[in-house]
Amino acid sequence: MTLALLSGAAGAQNLGAYGALAQSLDAAAQSSGQNAVATLNALDRAGAALDRLVPTLNNPTVVTGLRDTLDAARAAQARTPAELQAQLLLARGLMRRSLYDQTVTVLAVSPANAADRLRVLAREFGLDAAGTQALQTDARAGQVSRVAWRLQREGAARLSSALGSVTPTRSAASYLALARATSWFTVVQDAGRAAQPPLETAQFNTALTQLTSGDLNALGTSLAGLRRSAASLRGALVSPPSATGAPAGQTPAAQTPTEQTPAGQAAAPSATGTPAAQTPTAQTPVTGTPAATAGSGGLATAYAGLGRALTAAGHGDPEAARAALADVGPALAGAPAALRGAPGFDSYLGDVQTIGSRAGLRPDDVQALIAGLGALERRADGQGTSLLDRWSLGTSQWLGGAVRALLGLLLALACAAPLYLLQLAFGGRNPYWRAISAALALLLLPTFLDGVFGFLGWLGDLTGLGLLRGASNLTLSQAPYGLGLHGLLVALALGLATYGFRGLCVQFGLLGGGRTKVQTPVAAPTSLDWDEEV
Repeated sequence: MTLALLSGAAGAQNLGAYGALAQSLDAAAQSSGQNAVATLNALDRAGAALDRLVPTLNNPTVVTGLRDTLDAARAAQARTPAELQAQLLLARGLMRRSLYDQTVTVLAVSPANAADRLRVLAREFGLDAAGTQALQTDARAGQVSRVAWRLQREGAARLSSALGSVTPTRSAASYLALARATSWFTVVQDAGRAAQPPLETAQFNTALTQLTSGDLNALGTSLAGLRRSAASLRGALVSPPSATGAPAGQTPAAQTPTEQTPAGQAAAPSATGTPAAQTPTAQTPVTGTPAATAGSGGLATAYAGLGRALTAAGHGDPEAARAALADVGPALAGAPAALRGAPGFDSYLGDVQTIGSRAGLRPDDVQALIAGLGALERRADGQGTSLLDRWSLGTSQWLGGAVRALLGLLLALACAAPLYLLQLAFGGRNPYWRAISAALALLLLPTFLDGVFGFLGWLGDLTGLGLLRGASNLTLSQAPYGLGLHGLLVALALGLATYGFRGLCVQFGLLGGGRTKVQTPVAAPTSLDWDEEV
């Protein structure tokens, strides 16, 4: 009776709520740094899904860890996307651990009730079709220890891969890779005790502290120790356990749930401390573009991402431009060491993040980033850099997004003032003054169009209105026909202004061809001046 009750409780985890929570967390991670409203909505959906999932979790420590991590993710949204993504990674690790523990417990009592959970676990651990089939075969055969071993082996492999992506540099990419490793350690925490030396939560917390504080020498030492232990763990999990055994450090499947349940002792992530509830939530990562470590593209991939962002911004698609800029930071993580060590590299990553997260992204913002990356290359080669490049990137930092949109709108509205005053002062009856007014209007038209349609484009991007989002394409500085039309407007303005001012000069006799001056005869004096001699 006791076994039946416990197996029912352990196997009652709400997989629908689990899937909704995972999907919401992944959506929040994807939109972080790009769309604050979408990120907040995704976190709200995650909180609602967690409320549905909590009654079916039998580990109070995991429940507390999930709630704390979700709260920390909300707080991190006001700081950096990297920290928010790190918290979401830790939450995903706690979710996997909870599902793993409860599924292994159910398999020990009622394997038939764990089929759906096994499929979800296989997907969560990234098993391919063959691995999933082998997992299900072992489960049907009652080989609980082999099921646990397969999952632990895959988790250890992903832990090693994440640790291999961490570089002893103070960057967002390293911070996220270390957070990802901590997330997978949550799953293999029990098996990690079989490594030589054993893997412990304190090691990950220490490494995170060293990274965020900039103690890179100590971080390199910590990473070397973590990698040795992770390699030892993978070696310990190479061979499958015996039919009656269990993986190293794993709770034997043959034990009854009344003796040791996943919510109890060694199986709970809280046995040595829940990584998600500790240091990562209190630490602020280095400002930069949060993403996984880049592949082999390196610098070329970064330039390709900037090129795609420039194309998208030039076509009035700021959302695609932000998505392309999100790939620049990860690509630069694989750039040459000389470039990553160049002065200003971390601040450049911060510029990419800041500009890439703003609404109303314009082509000149991306052009400033391209110029900044070129300056970094020259600095890495020991060459001098252009002061103009530094100014352009700095200007894009503070004169962009909402500031640019509002300032442009004010200038557009101010264009009416000189035209009104000119009309008020000279009226509209003189054709020459009308020509001068038209010339001034043509010269101010690019400023007016840029201000009005630039503001509408920013407003559409901010509110998500697709119709307004493309309004920036109507500005002469961004439209494909802008250069030719601008030149035509200037030519017309010069012609009208020349006609108007020449006509005024002729009218006032300053140029030939004007009115013939009539000589008025001087009347003879009829009286004597007071000083005239008689």
